[in-house]
Amino acid sequence: MGVGFVVGLFGVLILAHAAYSTIQYRSLLKIMQEEFSGPPFHVAIELILGLVLSMWAALTVPGKFHSINPEAEENRIVSLPANQDFMVFNHRGRLFPKQTDLKLKR
Repeated sequence: MGVGFVVGLFGVLILAHAAYSTIQYRSLLKIMQEEFSGPPFHVAIELILGLVLSMWAALTVPGKFHSINPEAEENRIVSLPANQDFMVFNHRGRLFPKQTDLKLKR
């Protein structure tokens, strides 16, 4: 487990604690018959901290982004004549079987 994974796990735990604290706060307000206007300040700080840690981990754990080279031979390019807006590359959809015998049901 890397540092990013541990930070992400810590961020998720902070978010879960903030949710639990908000639920407890709402039940306390129901007992005191007061209206809920928002979470307390310390819970809002927990939410922001948990969000930042979780987002940082989500962006660093998967790895670095690689660019797609449209001139690569393993990519099949299908484009309209003189129009580069519609380019189709190989993707995971080619693993699914093609169904050519589809019929409309009425």
